[in-house]
Amino acid sequence: MAIYSIKDMEKLSGIKAHTIRIWEQRYGLLHPKRTPTNIRYYEDEDLKLLLNVALLNKNGYRVSKISSMSEQEVSEKVAEISEVSHEYPTQLDALTLSMIEMDEFKFGRIINANVDQIGFERTMLEVIYPFLDKLSILGMTGSIHPIQVNFISCLIRQKMIVAIDNLPLQRNFSNQKFLLYLPEGEKQELSLLFLSFLLKARGFQVNYTGVGVSFIDLKDAYRIQKPDFIYTMISEPFSKVSVPDYIDRLSKSFKDVELLFSGHEVARENIKSRDNVRVLGSLEETIAFMEEVKERNQRTFAHSYGE
Repeated sequence: MAIYSIKDMEKLSGIKAHTIRIWEQRYGLLHPKRTPTNIRYYEDEDLKLLLNVALLNKNGYRVSKISSMSEQEVSEKVAEISEVSHEYPTQLDALTLSMIEMDEFKFGRIINANVDQIGFERTMLEVIYPFLDKLSILGMTGSIHPIQVNFISCLIRQKMIVAIDNLPLQRNFSNQKFLLYLPEGEKQELSLLFLSFLLKARGFQVNYTGVGVSFIDLKDAYRIQKPDFIYTMISEPFSKVSVPDYIDRLSKSFKDVELLFSGHEVARENIKSRDNVRVLGSLEETIAFMEEVKERNQRTFAHSYGE
């Protein structure tokens, strides 16, 4: 059973610690326990209740009203709001609750409702990515547990694989080819999968080679696939070589392709675009680059056929 401080409760729910104490005293919503040294702490059920109360309160329900509801009534109201509301704070609260409870059904219902409403790409950009940013902050503060993050990451991964699989198959050899990979030690697979979706959705050929790809394996993939672009993310420092040296090695080994790089370590090392190396500093910049290449391809195709 997990134990949370009042500061953890504040970070996870967005409700100030002072307000939480008032709700306890005035409405008896929570019943924190105390350590032998008289420090208050909360357990899983307390956190779930507070997240539910916070979500309802942010959507117009008075705390006095919520405190008179049964547990089932609270759950039903939360489910109803989570499914129909497209206010992003509500979405983030509902997703956080699904992670804390490790509730696959609740997570799936929220994401599916968004996909039906605004499509998968916008759901990723406007709902899931802000949620992942929140998880990153909560993880650094120790407010959530690795197993909860792993659980929700696996669900997001499943959604992305299904979305990629649902894209129509294309074999247009006039479209340029991207080879995607993560070097050894990198774990940002969710970002790489989403990039694969974005590229395929725009009609590009994509060769997704996965995570933990060594330099030798990358050379083999390059020889077989003959891509126009090679893309990778570097968010962790390498143990045997510096990031600038690694990029220089790739630049010299793959001279006839454009190498695309992003990630925290690329930014930290202040790597600059040069020769056949292009640095993409953000997801927005990466999408803009895709659109630029797509538009360039369309102009070339139109010119070739005299349009």
